[in-house]
Amino acid sequence: METTRRGMMAAAGAAAAMVAAVPRAFAAWEPSERYPDPAIQSLDPAFNKYRIAQSTVERIATGCRWNEGPVYMGDWRCLLWSDIPNNRIMRWDEETARVSVYRKPSNMANGNTRDRQGRLVTCEHDARRVTRTEYDGTITVLMDKFDGKPLNSPNDIVVKSDDSIWFSDPPFGILGNYEGHVATPELPTNVYRLDPKSGQATVVAGGDYRPNGIAFSPDESKCYIVNASATPREILVYDVTDNGTKLANKRVFIACQPGETPDGYRVDVDGNLWCGWGMSPQQDGVKVFDSTGKPIGFITLPERSANLCFGGPKRNRLFMAASHSVYSLYVNTQGAKGG
Repeated sequence: METTRRGMMAAAGAAAAMVAAVPRAFAAWEPSERYPDPAIQSLDPAFNKYRIAQSTVERIATGCRWNEGPVYMGDWRCLLWSDIPNNRIMRWDEETARVSVYRKPSNMANGNTRDRQGRLVTCEHDARRVTRTEYDGTITVLMDKFDGKPLNSPNDIVVKSDDSIWFSDPPFGILGNYEGHVATPELPTNVYRLDPKSGQATVVAGGDYRPNGIAFSPDESKCYIVNASATPREILVYDVTDNGTKLANKRVFIACQPGETPDGYRVDVDGNLWCGWGMSPQQDGVKVFDSTGKPIGFITLPERSANLCFGGPKRNRLFMAASHSVYSLYVNTQGAKGG
């Protein structure tokens, strides 16, 4: 009996040791009660200026299937984001913390942003198009074809100060039925620039790789695009030329390491790139790079973050769309306009 009891105690101790060794990413979400939040890590002293000692990571929504494309609507004081497989756009109200469905069906919307007039602009996987939600709630189709052929599955999107709309068009939404529907690609995997005034679109990048996340530097002199074809992935940077209408001088800005998977990102006013990151317990969260591509900070999350945006009345609140949840963190910087 004593031998059996000792064996049971040893087994229980071993199990406890295994639980203690489980990375935080596999555990249930637990907000930090401590200042500063240990989930916020400085990889370089340069990141310290962006940390607020009394700010901690907060989970503001959960229960979704796969979150993407967060966008802050300042006049509504709310965050919108896509829950792709559930075919809906969700809404979180900042004043009440209420979570609700903004639009369903959403045509399996992915990336979202606002144009310079404050209207919602959306990439729709299932309908294979880019749309704009007008002030009265009606939806305008901005682009669903190029050279007479249907787009693949518009993914990530940003609007420049000249009102032009730039978006990536990889095939992810037509490779299966989980986030779109199965279809045969008829176009290369391009990045497009769309002039909404004339309706004219041009190819500015891609074609030879699968583009994903896209963002501009604060002065719009550079454009960052994820190359999702590379193994490991990489973030490319281009010079913006010809009065802001073309891209040139493609080069690798960030060469990722095995297990590192950037997806969507936004840029702050200092030119730092805040990147949705994963896909492993050690990598899940948001990684921050300075304007030279040097990693300076990391925000650990219990889920992979696919995309993010800055918001709040002062654009100093980072909203992070993760696999099943949405998290936020106040930071000591602001998001660049247009993101």
